[in-house]
Amino acid sequence: MKKKLLMLLGVLLVGAVIFAAALPSILKSQGLHPDYDGPSYEVPNGRALIITTSHAVLNKPGETKGKKTGVFGSELSVPYYDFQDAGMSVDVASIKGGAIPIDPDSYRFMIITDADKRSRKDESFQQKVTNSLKIDDLDFTQYDVIFLSGGWGAAYDLGQSDVLAAKISEAYYASDAVIGGVCHGPLGLVKAKNENGGLLIAGRKMTGVTDKQINELKIDFTPLHPESALRAAGVVYEAKTAKKDMFATHVVVDDEGRFVTGQNQNSGHDTAHEMMRLVTER
Repeated sequence: MKKKLLMLLGVLLVGAVIFAAALPSILKSQGLHPDYDGPSYEVPNGRALIITTSHAVLNKPGETKGKKTGVFGSELSVPYYDFQDAGMSVDVASIKGGAIPIDPDSYRFMIITDADKRSRKDESFQQKVTNSLKIDDLDFTQYDVIFLSGGWGAAYDLGQSDVLAAKISEAYYASDAVIGGVCHGPLGLVKAKNENGGLLIAGRKMTGVTDKQINELKIDFTPLHPESALRAAGVVYEAKTAKKDMFATHVVVDDEGRFVTGQNQNSGHDTAHEMMRLVTER
């Protein structure tokens, strides 16, 4: 009896190891972090600015403690290397400057991306993340691309930042920068104003994380939700869906060709490349 039990446990252990090894491929086949298979662009001497959250705690209203969070790793690393590999110089900034919190869950073995793995060995990248620039100190009009990364942390500070809103508006009117982002990143656009004092993004086609995805992940207590906040700002909201929206993806270019937004963590490559396409065509 003991021998049979040990054999059964051995079979179960081998099965668990095989399943764990196959899990990243299984998730990818369902739509998580798809590889990019579209056209590539060269933007020599171009300048890109990636902006992230400074908020590190997934806390409920009235709480100061909670699970560690921040920017979702691939929503920073994927556009960073897409821009850099296209010949662009890339600056990394955050709401408060200094060390950027990266959601530890985004580095779990079954969902970590090749760009994440590359970034963890890249001393230059790590230096930029450890000593990120403060948005207050930057002239957004000097960049060709302004990319807002998402992650749960962004729900706490991107859409609440008056500085970010003002600088987005300045970049829109005083330069021809292409502006956008993925997941919770587009929350950084919701307070930007137009020349008449209205909301800059009202009437534009955009996307961001769906309310459905947030409810499926059971994290509905953050201060802002992209779909709801974008709709409230007057955006013509678009998205794709799946059995679980974490496996969906969608990228939207507004009619003017100034804003490019991606639905979630799966949309980084396409969003970055669409932004570069617009830069090369202007």
